[in-house]
Amino acid sequence: MPLVTLTIRNGKTASFKSSVLDAVHRALVASGVPETDRFHRVLELEGDDFRYDPAYPDLSSPRTDDFVLIEILLSVGRSVKVKKKILADIIEGIAHAPGLDPEQVMVVFKETAWENWSFAGGRQIHV
Repeated sequence: MPLVTLTIRNGKTASFKSSVLDAVHRALVASGVPETDRFHRVLELEGDDFRYDPAYPDLSSPRTDDFVLIEILLSVGRSVKVKKKILADIIEGIAHAPGLDPEQVMVVFKETAWENWSFAGGRQIHV
């Protein structure tokens, strides 16, 4: 039940956005998320509205306008091992297509309790 938010600078192509989101989705599916459980959104911001340090904490090359922030909201219960695998799969996928330097990718996992999800009609299917 992940909700994926991709935040990028304005001006990226539809192909770029799709490639990033496809890589994230493949990684989530590989971890056990159903193929049809795809809820993604893209936030495109102007430079003044998307600010970040070019080097924090220890990048080997500075962040550029290609920097992407991927937030994955998911239900609690996944182990650190599973999250590390998802992260590795995302980075591998994004490096392949759209060919993004892994130093330009920040991923944040956010967890919420199962009872905080209602997909439609006010039904909570996991409580």
